[in-house]
Amino acid sequence: MSAIESWTGTDIRTILDKQRTAFLANEPWTAEQRCELLDRAIGLLVNHEQAFIEALTADFGHRSPSFSKGSEVLSPLATLKQTKAELAEWMRPEQRKARGGEAWVQYQPLGVVGIVTAWNVPGYMVFSGLAGALAAGNRVIIKPSEFTPHTSALIARLLRSVYAEDEVAVVLGGAEVGQAFCAQPFDHLLFTGATSIGKHVLRAAAEHLVPVTLELGGKSPTIISRSADLKEAVARTVVGKLLNSGQLCVAPDYVFVPRESVEAFIHIARAVVAGFLPTLKDNPEYTAIINTRHYQRLQGYLSEARAAGVELIELNPANEDLTTATHNKIVPTLLLNPGDNLQVMQDEIFGPLLPIKPYDNIAEVIAQVNARPRPLALYYFGQDADEQARVLSRTCSGGVTLNGVMSHASSEGLPFGGVGQSGMGAYHGIDGFRTFSHAKAVLRTAPTPA
Repeated sequence: MSAIESWTGTDIRTILDKQRTAFLANEPWTAEQRCELLDRAIGLLVNHEQAFIEALTADFGHRSPSFSKGSEVLSPLATLKQTKAELAEWMRPEQRKARGGEAWVQYQPLGVVGIVTAWNVPGYMVFSGLAGALAAGNRVIIKPSEFTPHTSALIARLLRSVYAEDEVAVVLGGAEVGQAFCAQPFDHLLFTGATSIGKHVLRAAAEHLVPVTLELGGKSPTIISRSADLKEAVARTVVGKLLNSGQLCVAPDYVFVPRESVEAFIHIARAVVAGFLPTLKDNPEYTAIINTRHYQRLQGYLSEARAAGVELIELNPANEDLTTATHNKIVPTLLLNPGDNLQVMQDEIFGPLLPIKPYDNIAEVIAQVNARPRPLALYYFGQDADEQARVLSRTCSGGVTLNGVMSHASSEGLPFGGVGQSGMGAYHGIDGFRTFSHAKAVLRTAPTPA
């Protein structure tokens, strides 16, 4: 089907039924067959790298080519290759102890998995989810974001070129198609997106009791300890914040800085940006905001903070006027101690704005983190082992990177997911394989003594 607008719930259900029929009519895919399916995805990424970069540039207005290559090609390639390398081990029955017999857990494919992805790293999300679902032996239907139409159309065309519709299918369309998609009786549904939309997805899935993995977001805090190497901590936080112009679900959202180190933080941040983004307006490595709606949302945060008397510190090395830029670019901006009542401290920012929250002691930092919904990620910089242990034990987040940002999310050996308002369930690596599998308990009873 080529007309995006013509997709309906009936069309989606027809594909789902086709996939389920094929799943039930055939033996479960062997490890070799699953690896061959993964190889097809690998081939697409290897052979169409430039096409992905160009499609993403078209969707964003401008996007860093090096970031697109890393996030949408190299990263999912690594995921798919590691999945292939470890798949046979994951598929082996897991022996368990039991009285009166032999026991094991046998991992069985669920059937048909639905995957709904967001717009910020669309290629990565599609191929990462596909890796886990195919590794577990499932058929897959994907609904990519309508906010990246060029990339979504490319993904649809490429996947259709190497997979039969009863193996992997792609559905295109807007919000109404997404609603119809999430209301289908999948055997599992993976959704990546905003917390507000995640609530609707969960309600829709409940109609058929579809198990759901929600990868949402939230305000991921960074904590810089007095024991940290301040220069390194600031550099890693700022660089991480500005990747994709902050349009990442695990981007540092706001940062706690010892009160006496705030001025040093600002000074170092200026130098860091000047070093890797000496210009912004026409710099190919500085990504634009995805669309006008999100650009205006971010400008609204700045306007509200300015009106409230918050000091705004622009990190604009060449003092350029970005309001005349061709694309929706925003100057990286530090917001000095904005009030918690402001929208910039209520919403997930998803842009190159970084609030700085001065603190006096770690207890108040932990209290402030815990006063908010549980975030998708938390970052701690420091060498104080006791303080680090206290932060880890007294806060709850989807994942943590220590002395860095975002790295845990790209580690295939770790589960990736949220907790509370930032999501439920996890995938990546063996955890993705298990998410998309049924862990079947099997007990072979011991023979009765003669």
